[in-house]
Amino acid sequence: MRLHPALIPLMATLALAACQKPPPKTTEAQLARAVRVIRLEPRAITGALTASGDLVAREEAAVMPEVNGYRVARVLADVGDHVRQGQILVQLDPALIQAQLAQQQALAAQAEVQALQAEDQAARVKGLDSQGVLAQEQIDQRRFQARAARATASAQAAALKDIRTRASKLSVSAPVSGLVLERNVRPGDLSAAGSTPWFRMARDSEIELLAQLSEDDLAKIRPGQRAEVTLPSGATVQGIVRLVSPQIDPQTKLGAVRVHLPVSADIRAGGFGRAVFVSASGLSLAVPETAVRYDADGASVMVVGADNRVKRYPVQAGERGVGLVQLVRGPSAGSRIVLNAAAFLLDGDLVKPVDAAAPTPTAARR
Repeated sequence: MRLHPALIPLMATLALAACQKPPPKTTEAQLARAVRVIRLEPRAITGALTASGDLVAREEAAVMPEVNGYRVARVLADVGDHVRQGQILVQLDPALIQAQLAQQQALAAQAEVQALQAEDQAARVKGLDSQGVLAQEQIDQRRFQARAARATASAQAAALKDIRTRASKLSVSAPVSGLVLERNVRPGDLSAAGSTPWFRMARDSEIELLAQLSEDDLAKIRPGQRAEVTLPSGATVQGIVRLVSPQIDPQTKLGAVRVHLPVSADIRAGGFGRAVFVSASGLSLAVPETAVRYDADGASVMVVGADNRVKRYPVQAGERGVGLVQLVRGPSAGSRIVLNAAAFLLDGDLVKPVDAAAPTPTAARR
């Protein structure tokens, strides 16, 4: 059967219409946006509090001569040396005191002989009192002479001991073990007690950070708290707060914090350091900074409910550090928070939540 040529276009149109499917229906779930969410949970805010200061010796020790008028013969230590307690640092010339020692030994020996002779004379008149053999005056005189001779011998012996003590001080030794920070003595110098210290030492080679904080920040620091200290070289070391000053400087209104650092050749006294303290309050509910929205109504976060609908929740922000913000007041722990608060979302919007990895302090710092 042959079709009329005029009917062919009409039938082609009907065939194409029969092959087309009806357009799909669009649902709200299909239009929902995918958003990254993070759980609200306790996190450590490290870096919420920072302070700078000088690297100083934990305890300084001064080395000075104890005798006057002796020439320095040898200097046996230099800056940067680690010395032991009792180690000889400076040797003074003993020539002068050796002559004095020999002379005093002779005087002490002479005085001892005279004392023995006088005591022997006094012993011979023992028991002769009131017997008429010798006058009582002579007997008493021998006894007094023996006592005087013994006193003279004791004085000479004490003088000999003094010279021997001074002779032992010709070897100037380290009072403690530690690191030599400064040297102010040369061979040929004349010793003088009370002058500028010959050496300055850091006891046990310990160097620590002396940081200054305001009165408010000082109240947040406790002994034993951890701190990360950045050195002038750029290297970082872990420190522990050893001491928090019990007073505030009335002029600067600052207080001192001493951070104990490990013994290392890279930590040099006189340098500069910056400490980042771990929050004294430990863990606290915190979210990434990107999750907090600020507008005319204040700070807020977008919370994703069990039905995957978002709701604006007002919050009060607290401490900040390493990319985190503490939520002093806000949603309860475990709530799902939209990670990017800048996303254009309105209350009641349906979303597709995608769990995001929890930020780490290192990642936040970068």
